[in-house]
Amino acid sequence: MRGSLFYQTSCTLWRRQRNPKAKPHRRILSSASFSTADHDEGDAFQSNPSKVKIFDRHLKSKQRDRAAWLLRPNDSFVHAVAENLVDRLEDCKKTFPTALCLGGSLQAVKPMLRGRGAIEKIIMMDTSHDMLKVCKSSQPDSSNENIETSYVVGDEEFLPIKESSVDLIISCLGLHWTNDLPGAMIQCKLALKPDGLFLAAILGGETLKELRIACTVAQMEREGGISPRVRDAGNLLTRAGFALPGVDVDEYVVRYKSALDLIEHLRIMGETNALLQRSNVRQLLDNDILKRETALATAAIYDSMFAAEDGTIPATFQVIYMTGWREHPSQQKAKRRGSATISFTDIQKQFGNGT
Repeated sequence: MRGSLFYQTSCTLWRRQRNPKAKPHRRILSSASFSTADHDEGDAFQSNPSKVKIFDRHLKSKQRDRAAWLLRPNDSFVHAVAENLVDRLEDCKKTFPTALCLGGSLQAVKPMLRGRGAIEKIIMMDTSHDMLKVCKSSQPDSSNENIETSYVVGDEEFLPIKESSVDLIISCLGLHWTNDLPGAMIQCKLALKPDGLFLAAILGGETLKELRIACTVAQMEREGGISPRVRDAGNLLTRAGFALPGVDVDEYVVRYKSALDLIEHLRIMGETNALLQRSNVRQLLDNDILKRETALATAAIYDSMFAAEDGTIPATFQVIYMTGWREHPSQQKAKRRGSATISFTDIQKQFGNGT
């Protein structure tokens, strides 16, 4: 699916929005010493780090602190992704009494869980204390009666959740910033109870392709080189051991008045650059140290290459939706390899090859 929207001071989109309300039982907790991550001594945050470090998790937490106070209540792109993700609960007949919501777009997901999945308890988790504080205070106290809500400061890389303790895990636009995405997903699977559901939306490799093209051209012209980029990982659900995996991809095309408006939107979402080795081209997304000459050239090239007749510029966001279940005897299972009683050759002979 390919959606299109226009971003001005606030986004407007074709998707409906629900009336956000808050929950009666709420508290913010620091991450506990228990975790589904492997660790030797107590606190999960002190466990052995990933061997390969791509992202600066401390910087990403600071960016999310900043984004917490820039958040706008009606970001059409974020709400469209959150609604598309949460809508998958409508296809499930089973109930999910305890839900864990990880990082990313907490504020958008929270009100959408109301009335879905028979949820009785929600744990909202983020690396940013400020993001949790804003999420907690942004809703009035009159909604989601009889649903207990907790707020936990924690890291998806070292999940501070007991094994087999939750029925549902939702992550909307957050997991793509983890250094070890398969490892984080394995921890999510371990935190789920048997037959528990994992739902996630992450940004794919085609996201911001227009900006990357403009940046590359500008830096080649002004600074004589480009820098390497992180590539997509494949088959993540299978590697993490989820049963009944499902993946689908949507593309959203957001239109902005200028490249600067695009960058401001990325800052508001907490999606600016957090690579450990940040190059000048990538720092355009951080809008701090990039050479002024290159930044202006990037904006000009973006406009000349992609601007529409009305003067707006497009930005493509590729969103990958993932669904997986923790194994349970009641689930459907694939037949053993080689157990088929008829070959594709026989089928082709019976029905013809279509020529």
